[in-house]
Amino acid sequence: MSRTGRVTRDEVARIAGTSTAVVSYVINNGPRPVSDSTRRKVLEAIEQTRYRPNGIAKALAAGSSRTFGLVVPDISNPFFAAMAHAVEDEIFDAGMVLLLGDAAESKEREEEILSIFQQQQVDGLLFIGTDNHPHVQTIARSGIPVVVLDRVDEDDLAASVVVDNVAGATAATEHLIGHGYRDIAFIGGPEGLSTSTDRKAGFTRAMAAAGIAIEPEWMLEADYSKAGGLDAGRRLLERSRRPRAVFAGNDQQAIGLLRVAYEAGIRVPDDLAVFTFDGTMDAEFSAPPLSTIRQPIEEIAKNAVRLLLNPDASSSNRITCQFELVLRRSCGCTQEKSR
Repeated sequence: MSRTGRVTRDEVARIAGTSTAVVSYVINNGPRPVSDSTRRKVLEAIEQTRYRPNGIAKALAAGSSRTFGLVVPDISNPFFAAMAHAVEDEIFDAGMVLLLGDAAESKEREEEILSIFQQQQVDGLLFIGTDNHPHVQTIARSGIPVVVLDRVDEDDLAASVVVDNVAGATAATEHLIGHGYRDIAFIGGPEGLSTSTDRKAGFTRAMAAAGIAIEPEWMLEADYSKAGGLDAGRRLLERSRRPRAVFAGNDQQAIGLLRVAYEAGIRVPDDLAVFTFDGTMDAEFSAPPLSTIRQPIEEIAKNAVRLLLNPDASSSNRITCQFELVLRRSCGCTQEKSR
């Protein structure tokens, strides 16, 4: 045993009575042949010393770390947790390992994680930024493939896989209008975030197409969180004139809104219809279950990992996935259905 407590290849060779090169040939099954008797001695020495090859060093020597990095804004958000799980499944099936970095909604922490992943020499990076300006330039220019999820890299240095946020928000708003609701409010995400901008654009498009005037006081911004929905809901429902329906920018906001409605004695959907975006499990198990635009998380993950595994993929690749309209009781539908 070495003084550091870590068994080295030299020690295995000494016990087996061979050279370190022969030990390498046995471990790697080549490139040179080893006699059966010598191989047996090396294997016995490995067993005796409990030697474990340095897999990282071996992979790096071969020009690959066999790892991908994933950065998310907040792993406690069920949408990002589900995305991380789907990505990990795809990467595991590809024989790779996923390193997960949680930025905790901090731009500084996000940049530090990106730096660490670059030092770890990850083979590729999957990235969901805390804002609309991902600092992936350094990594992308170093030659490490980068795929941005749920956002679009404005500098066009990285590929991206997104859902059609504008079309999804338009479809959700059109469905509310189809129920006969005209007094419809909008709770969007943080200003400047592409998902916030696109979902607001979809809402505005549907309202304009139906000839319905938008009430400025019913256009709110909030964090994509339950607390954000709670705050926006109070600002919205404590007014003397309340909307008849609300399109919330994500499931977490909608759940916060449901809490406010419950506390105020406002029945959903009898007094207030609610539609949301993302389609997490939280939306299915809320009370009442939330009508939502479901993002195809597995498809997004599959496309993202495929782009990373394809060395010829262009940095300008942009894949837009289609959403699913999931109708439940919160919008006024009596039976659950998807389309």
